[in-house]
Amino acid sequence: MTSQQRRPGQRLGEFVVRIALMISLVALSIDAMLPALQEIGGDLGLRRGNDAQLIVSVLFLGLAVGTMIYGPISDSTGRKPPIYFGFALFILGCLLSAAATSFPMMLAGRFLQGLGAAGPRIVAIALVRDGYEGRAMARIMSMVMAVFILVPALAPGVGQGILLVAHWRAIFGVLLGLALTALVWFAIRQPETLTADRRTPFSVLHIGRAIHETCTNRTAFGYTIAAGLIFGAFIGFLNSAQQIFQEQYELGRLFPLYFAVLALSIGSASWVNSRLVMRFGMRPLSGLALTALSGLSLAFFGIAWAAAGDPPLWALMAYLMTAFFCIGILFGNFNALAMDPLGHIAGVAASVIGSLTTFVSLALGTAIGQGYDGTVLPLVGGFAALGIASFAVMRWAERGR
Repeated sequence: MTSQQRRPGQRLGEFVVRIALMISLVALSIDAMLPALQEIGGDLGLRRGNDAQLIVSVLFLGLAVGTMIYGPISDSTGRKPPIYFGFALFILGCLLSAAATSFPMMLAGRFLQGLGAAGPRIVAIALVRDGYEGRAMARIMSMVMAVFILVPALAPGVGQGILLVAHWRAIFGVLLGLALTALVWFAIRQPETLTADRRTPFSVLHIGRAIHETCTNRTAFGYTIAAGLIFGAFIGFLNSAQQIFQEQYELGRLFPLYFAVLALSIGSASWVNSRLVMRFGMRPLSGLALTALSGLSLAFFGIAWAAAGDPPLWALMAYLMTAFFCIGILFGNFNALAMDPLGHIAGVAASVIGSLTTFVSLALGTAIGQGYDGTVLPLVGGFAALGIASFAVMRWAERGR
């Protein structure tokens, strides 16, 4: 955000926290629900434990679809109107999910939540890109991630706390309240970052050209796929985390505590990255993190295999904390690297990159989650395979420079 775009008295810290809150609607909608998945599945008549994972997956499907829509609209109308529309859909999804009496009704509400959350999530990235580029954008995105990660770290504990005193439907009431808070804060304090003279008329031809440019730019496309592979491993974890910790390791109500430790590993990595990226650059840090993630995952897969897929909890936590630290380094850098060549079409580019990333990660993460068999082998194997694949794609993208 440039000095011309920032309102008097509005500080960078406020901007970062507000963007983080808007982006965190997705994480809130997922992580606060994790402790309740088993209870929701029982109330709505599910017979297979893995079916409850669809409550997570369908939200990502709505996110992937919505992500493709909001960016092009924001390029022609400005950034604020599509964000308002996204908040409205998210609020409707909360109401539908809270009132669900069947599993299809729950999935419809979750799809609307994802479809709505895509607006604040993807257009917020374009807001950042309007004012920052290159390493500066990577620094801002890492600061956003560092604040953002506090939300999913606390969200499962909030969900578990609500379950102790109320029905799982009350969790959607909390999500509704937070969405309204973010909406009011955004409406009052966020200035428009895309001035009228920089907007482009909405046309299918313009969108098609922008999509073509995004997908044919080797750097942008390569880092988009690399991010999708890494995020796929993370979605695999989200899908199966409740079963691994609450069922396999029988942690019960302690699950949110362990989840919070892992979430904070990502948050600390984002903070470290924000301090180092201006000095060392996005590419060297990303390459180092991918190498560490892939090698560590291969080694731990061997350990888990020797333990019949049930390694000691302390060993699993040590592995996941280190792996998530590496992922935290990658999240902000990969997105900034993909967006960097496309500042002149930031809205469409953010949509295409976000949508492709989510579609790729959704397919891979759902496969990892549905492969859960009472052991951690599908999860760890997925981390190893996708880490190696992401490293190969990154090398391919860099050969085009």
